[in-house]
Amino acid sequence: MTLFRSLAIALALIAVFAVTRKAEAAQTYKLAVTDLEGMEELQREFAKFREVLNTATGYDFELFPVNNRTAAVEALRSKNVDFVLTGPAEYVVFKKLTNATPVIGFSRPDYFSSVVVMADSGYTSLEDLKGQKVAFGDVGSTSKHLGPMQIFSDHGINALSDLEPMYIDQNVGWQALKRGDVAAFGTTNSKFMQLREKDELPPGAFRVIARGPDLPNDVLLVGPHVDQKVVDTVRNVFDSHSDELIAALLVGEENQKYQGMKFISSIKDSDYNYVREMYATIGYPQYAEFVGD
Repeated sequence: MTLFRSLAIALALIAVFAVTRKAEAAQTYKLAVTDLEGMEELQREFAKFREVLNTATGYDFELFPVNNRTAAVEALRSKNVDFVLTGPAEYVVFKKLTNATPVIGFSRPDYFSSVVVMADSGYTSLEDLKGQKVAFGDVGSTSKHLGPMQIFSDHGINALSDLEPMYIDQNVGWQALKRGDVAAFGTTNSKFMQLREKDELPPGAFRVIARGPDLPNDVLLVGPHVDQKVVDTVRNVFDSHSDELIAALLVGEENQKYQGMKFISSIKDSDYNYVREMYATIGYPQYAEFVGD
């Protein structure tokens, strides 16, 4: 009877262990991406990435669509989402409002802002643009709005008072620059190169008169409610399965901005202080809300 009872207990323990392992393997975490709206677009861009991440971690990541950045913050605060992939400008607000922490950086080569003019316009310096109309991109964009604004500030020019800033769609701004409706165009370097490549005018028709420093990385954030062991597992997977995850990420058309990228694990909050300066430059020194939402 004792042997039978011991065997029964052993089998019961094995069953409990198996169930526990299965439960651990089935842990589900929700992942949001702030610059994509709607499940269809999210699936198109990140389905393959999610698949590789699931296999590598043993967890079940679910894609969680958000309508805007503010909605993503609320979802993280309410624990409806666990991980968020976002940009540098968004990071500082997330940090302020949710105390989220970086898991891994998504580096973007040649990720910096530029101020572009027509080569024959006569404008050769930022000083020349004082009093002129200058096109900027979407309000709140790190590289198309905040970055170009900070370029002027770094050179002692207040873009809000010394210029006539216009916040317009990047394609519209490009055409306005060529027509002479604006004197300059503030944008991200990759967008400028893309527009110039597709334009009927030769590359020499345009001139970059100022560029900013390389911007901080896009970053995968995690909410403070997620267990540290899970965070460590995810971070280690980005190191051990880097090539697979990058290849999966580049399946998406919108994710081509990550061509040539590298995952960076040594992310510090202080890396984003330059972005905090940008918020102060545009009149939001508390960086406690998203401009443009």
